[in-house]
Amino acid sequence: MTAVLLVAGVSTPAHAEVLHPRQDWLRASTSGLFLHWGMRTNPGYTSCSAWEAAVTGGGWSAQYWVDEAKKLHAQYLVLASFHSRLGYARAWPSAIPGSCSTKRDFLGELIDAADEEGVKVINYMTDDPQWHDEGGHEWLDSAGYSKYKGKSVNLQERPGFGQFSYDNFVEVMARYPKLAGFWIDNDNAYWEQNGLYERIRRDRPDMVLSNNNEDTAIMDTISNEQKTGMTPNYDYPQAVYTAAPRLIEACFKLPSSGAWWYSGSNSAVDYKLTLGRLITNAGSDVKALMAETAMVNGRFPSNQAAFNNFTNTYLGDIWESIGGTYGGGYLHGGLKPGFWNDGAHGVTTVSKTDPNLHYVHVLTTPSGSTLKVRDNGYKVSRVTNLRTGADVTWSQAAGTITLNGISNWDQYDTVFKVETAGREGVIPPSSYTMSASANGSGHPASHAADGNYQTYWDATGAGTVSLRFDLGSAKKVSYVALNQREDSTTYPASNSARIKNYNVYTSDDGSKWTKVRSGSLANHRAVQFIDLPANTTTRHVRVEKTSTQGKAQLRVDEAWLGQY
Repeated sequence: MTAVLLVAGVSTPAHAEVLHPRQDWLRASTSGLFLHWGMRTNPGYTSCSAWEAAVTGGGWSAQYWVDEAKKLHAQYLVLASFHSRLGYARAWPSAIPGSCSTKRDFLGELIDAADEEGVKVINYMTDDPQWHDEGGHEWLDSAGYSKYKGKSVNLQERPGFGQFSYDNFVEVMARYPKLAGFWIDNDNAYWEQNGLYERIRRDRPDMVLSNNNEDTAIMDTISNEQKTGMTPNYDYPQAVYTAAPRLIEACFKLPSSGAWWYSGSNSAVDYKLTLGRLITNAGSDVKALMAETAMVNGRFPSNQAAFNNFTNTYLGDIWESIGGTYGGGYLHGGLKPGFWNDGAHGVTTVSKTDPNLHYVHVLTTPSGSTLKVRDNGYKVSRVTNLRTGADVTWSQAAGTITLNGISNWDQYDTVFKVETAGREGVIPPSSYTMSASANGSGHPASHAADGNYQTYWDATGAGTVSLRFDLGSAKKVSYVALNQREDSTTYPASNSARIKNYNVYTSDDGSKWTKVRSGSLANHRAVQFIDLPANTTTRHVRVEKTSTQGKAQLRVDEAWLGQY
């Protein structure tokens, strides 16, 4: 039976196929290599045959792209040649006139070479004809396509271009049985009105569909394009607005500035920014689609080639902490990521095969030799430096792991391997009854403690709203833990729907309440903790939100209580 789960929410549309077996390979992936490569790749060509001759004469090789992707530890490639700003070139033979189509099957060669290495290929398709005359040259042949269709079709307008591109979808998916899917640049009304996505699902149910910047329900993935402005600047997930477990991709450029395609320059690659993006994405269950600027002959400028060579070894040394892991602090448990002590920042990951094996990635180092990370209830048994294998001195108390005596921080990512003996002190959510002062339709308070991240409590837009735990009998309670819904960005803060100011009350009888804590939560993703006074023993706990970071809306996926 097909496993399809339905999610309703603000950013994830109703009826979205959040989980489906066709997505398995992409969910198992960490990253992809995005290749923008067409007739306007510098030096540009206006003749399709001349461009093809230059590509072949320059020694283009599909294997080169596959090898470079593997150096990046990427599991898939996205080829963007049918791109509006690159001349709408189709790097494959086509029976459909309308734009450049090569006689040599570059796409087919790439699919075959990648398949031999266990790498997937996705083909980019654009929705938009607005750059049909980019650079002063007309790239679209309306007359040729009209003759082919037996009617007048204007490719310079969206309906006509939608028809032309629809035909190309159909031709490509029929010709390349090993093509893994389409990366689609937004939507075209003609596609939607004529059931393009439904046809792809019918004809090629194995294909994944990724949509750029729009969370279209029928798509498998939303790709978030080139986010900047976060603090730290590499923390791409701050600006991602889709909640896991929906497949999420972060699309960004190498080099980080300039065009997505080769424009003739050998721009520098910011190693710290790029590696930071890759690792924070992995620590947030976000796929990193890294764009490199292939030249006409397919080769990368020397600065990008050097980065790939460096990354091959650099990631290889710590790959167990990235490949085969989940992001920590959210859906799959794990230690708390984000901002730690003394200016430190990073993410955590959890092994997919051993839920008690964790990794701490320190991307911005603390000012001293000590690191403190919230343990989220995991009982630590050993800590080692993953690169050196050396044991690390550590202690654990009051919900925090403290690593001491660290003198050699890696310039990009210091990784600590944290072995644990399971979780302790988490009061089972099944043991308490949940209620709230406000509930959105279909999203009651009980959803905040059902262990299912497909459901959530909707606190609505109420300015002050509270979530209440009834433990059934008095118990020691040391902290409240909250996973607020991840479809709220943290950057920009004006779009954030996370708790800012709060109060916590306790009660023995559910009628008389005592305020035991008030304060503010940081505007951060992943698990957040509110510590209660030492030796708090109570039956009822009420968490009251009095303000949010930006939007008044609040949604909580899961909340629980714990003991030290």
